[in-house]
Amino acid sequence: MAEESKKRKRILFVCLGNICRSPAAEGVLLDYLKRHGLDEDVEVDSAGTASYHVGKLADERMRNAAGLRGIELVSRARLLSPRDLTAFDLIVTMDRENHRNTQALGTGAAASHVRMLSDFLDGPWPKEVPDPYYGGQDGFEFVLDMLEAAMPKLVAYLLPEKFREAGRESAGG
Repeated sequence: MAEESKKRKRILFVCLGNICRSPAAEGVLLDYLKRHGLDEDVEVDSAGTASYHVGKLADERMRNAAGLRGIELVSRARLLSPRDLTAFDLIVTMDRENHRNTQALGTGAAASHVRMLSDFLDGPWPKEVPDPYYGGQDGFEFVLDMLEAAMPKLVAYLLPEKFREAGRESAGG
């Protein structure tokens, strides 16, 4: 079991086209992990439930909004696959529709580790991460605010032993 606890955790973020919300979540988490010295402990990826944008970089508006926060989004869109349900320790979806579509790829235990981002948010945040694709720049900023707010609780959930070892009760920061 000690060897299992040292295994690198794998997390996948999922949205519809994998060019706005999920690559932003990937970038925000990678930035958070690096700032807290945890980047060697977690592998981060993102995918979409629809193939509209496979192979493309994140939406330019999201890349620009993230860049203003010092976060680089470099992944390319890919389609979620049934294999992802067994390859990742935690799969985090952005909204109910993508949550249902992700869970539908697996059954029982294979889909039990699929959670919504809102599970890692406290306070008055929406239950779903809104898709900023058809809106203005403020939508991209709001999504980034939401993602940043979720990261401390998400990392504490994914790596609880790291926070106990460091004497941290939360992953704030």
